[in-house]
Amino acid sequence: MKYVHKVGCSIENLKGVRDFIRVSLKNHGVADLEISEIVLALDEMCSNLMIHAHHCNPEDLFELHIDIDKNDPVVFEIVDDGTVFDINQFHAPALDNIVQEKRKGGLGIRLVKSIMDKIEYQNRSGRNVCRLIKSVHFQ
Repeated sequence: MKYVHKVGCSIENLKGVRDFIRVSLKNHGVADLEISEIVLALDEMCSNLMIHAHHCNPEDLFELHIDIDKNDPVVFEIVDDGTVFDINQFHAPALDNIVQEKRKGGLGIRLVKSIMDKIEYQNRSGRNVCRLIKSVHFQ
């Protein structure tokens, strides 16, 4: 089953994104803990996209696709026309450095990488596609 949610790049829209993810996964019997982890990772990805690639412009739209097949990992796709930031190319600073330097930022990408099984970037018909793949347990 495939779900699609179109979103304007305003931070105020993140609650709707979280609700869309939660309801889509809950309808297929995904455990609450797994849903919470996935929501956290996708919230981070979507907020970074809104802030850094689209400068919170609500006129800019992106799509969140969720493809659920109980025989395969769940595939989440964030599709947009903004600037690509490939988190696979980002080398997160050591946690010790973040603490010592009292830096803000740098933990979200580490978090997303630890939650998701695989993250891929593609260009599809001139649009950026970030694919986040996660094996889940269906109840």
